[in-house]
Amino acid sequence: MEILIAIGYLLCLLFIFLFSLGQLHLTWHYLRRLKEKKTGPVMALGEWPAVTIQLPIYNELYVVERLIDAVAKIDYAQDKLEIQVLDDSTDETVALIANKVNQYQKQGINIQHIRRPERKGFKAGALAYGLEIAQGAFIAIFDADFLPAPDFLKKTIPHFSHEKVGVVQTRWGHVNKDYSLLTRLQAFGLDGHFTIEQGGRSHAGSFINFNGTGGIWRKTCILDAGGWSDDTLTEDLDLSYRAQMKGWEFTYLEEVEAPAELPILMPAIKSQQFRWNKGAAECARKHLLHIFQENPLRKTGWVNRMHAVMHLFNSSVFLFLLLGAILSVPMLFIKQQHPYLNTFFKLGAVFVIGFFSIGIFYWIATSRIIKERKLWYFVRHYPLFLIITMGLSLHNAWAVAEGLLGFKSPFLRTPKFNVNNVQGEWKKNVYLNYKVSPITWLELLLALYFIFGMVSAFFVADYGMLLFHSMLAIGFAAVAIYSFIAPKHA
Repeated sequence: MEILIAIGYLLCLLFIFLFSLGQLHLTWHYLRRLKEKKTGPVMALGEWPAVTIQLPIYNELYVVERLIDAVAKIDYAQDKLEIQVLDDSTDETVALIANKVNQYQKQGINIQHIRRPERKGFKAGALAYGLEIAQGAFIAIFDADFLPAPDFLKKTIPHFSHEKVGVVQTRWGHVNKDYSLLTRLQAFGLDGHFTIEQGGRSHAGSFINFNGTGGIWRKTCILDAGGWSDDTLTEDLDLSYRAQMKGWEFTYLEEVEAPAELPILMPAIKSQQFRWNKGAAECARKHLLHIFQENPLRKTGWVNRMHAVMHLFNSSVFLFLLLGAILSVPMLFIKQQHPYLNTFFKLGAVFVIGFFSIGIFYWIATSRIIKERKLWYFVRHYPLFLIITMGLSLHNAWAVAEGLLGFKSPFLRTPKFNVNNVQGEWKKNVYLNYKVSPITWLELLLALYFIFGMVSAFFVADYGMLLFHSMLAIGFAAVAIYSFIAPKHA
C-alpha cells in the first residue's frame, strides 16, 4: 500500500510539474510576441461587411437592459448591423427585453426579439437557432454581463481581412474588479488567461479558443466546422477545436477589451467554475484523439500538439492537485517508517519549481494589466489566489471527473448582479441558490484533514510540507465559509 501511495503521489506531482512547464513555455512565447511589432490590417469603411450581434439570454432581470443599451450604442452602419436578442427566458426578463427592443426599433435600429418554441440545447441551441436566420457574414456574441464599447466592431472586423481568419477574440475586462477580495482574485486569474495563455498560444501557432463571448465569428467558419453543438458544457471550446482542425485561423486581440461583470458570491463562482472545468474535460474526451491525426494545419507539430493536450486537460490540474494533496499527508508517515521511500518524498521539490514557474506566469500577466504599484499588487494577490485555487480544487476536481467519465448535466447559468466597483444590490437576487452543496461540507472536512497534516509535521519532525498543508487548510476553510455566509453578507 505504501508503494502505491508513493507512486500515486509521484504521478500527481509529475502532472503538476508538466503543467507548470507548459505555462512557462507559453510565457516565453508571450514575451516574444510582445517584442514583435505588428501593424493591424486596414479595411476601408466602404468594404465593411454585414454583422449580426447575438445576445443569448436566459432569465437576466438585472443586466439585460444594461446589455441591450450598450449594444445599441455600437458605432456601425445601421444598414449593415443586425442585433438578435435570443431570449429563452421564463420570467419577467421577457417583458424587459420586449420593451427595450420596441424602444430601439422605433429609433430605426435593426434589433429583433427572438423566442424559440423550445429551449433545446441551452446556449448552443440558442446560437444555432439565431444563426439560421442571421443576415450578417460575421457573428459577434456577447453574454448578458458584457458591456461592449461603441467602437468594438470597428476595432475587430478589420482583422478578418484574411479569408482564413475564422474568429477574432478580445480580452475580457472587469467592470467590478475592485468590488471585493473575491472579484480581485478572479480578475487576477482571468488576466493570466487573457494575456499569457491566449497571447502565448497565438504566437506559438497552437490551438486557442473563442471564450464564448466578447468575440466575432465568420459565419462560414461556424457552418464549415459543423455548427454549434450542445454535447459539452463549453460549446465555445468545442467549436473552436473543430474549426481549427478544419484549417481556420484564430486572431487574438489583447489590446481590445470587452468589459464584463465578475461573480461576487462563492456559489456563483462555483457555478461558473463547474461549467468551465467540466466542459473542458468533456472537450478533452471528445477531441483528444483528433489532435493527433494528420490535418492540414500548422498545428501538427509535436510542441503544438502537446500544448493542445495541456490546453484540453487544463482543468485536470485540479484533479491531480487534490489527489496529490490528500496523498501528501500519509506520505509524512510513510517517509518516517520507510526511509527507502524518501526519494519519492523529495520529488515534492517539483512543487516548489512549479510554484515559481506559475509565479513568473502571473507576474508577467500582472505587469501587462496593472499600471501602478505592480509589485505590491502581485505580492498581495498571488499567494491568496493560490490559496483560494487550492480551496476550489475539490469542487473543480469533481467537475473534471464528471466530464472525463461522461456524466451529463444541464447548463447552469451564473447569476448576474449588475454591480460595479462601488455599488450594487445582490441580497434580493431571485436567481441565487441558497442550498448548501454536500461538497461544501467535504471542503470543511478537508480543511480539518490538512490541519491534521500540519500538526503531524511536528510529531514526525518533518516540516517540508507544512506551508503546503497550511495553504490547503486555509483554502478549503475559506471556500467553505464563503459558501456558507454568502447569502448573509456582501
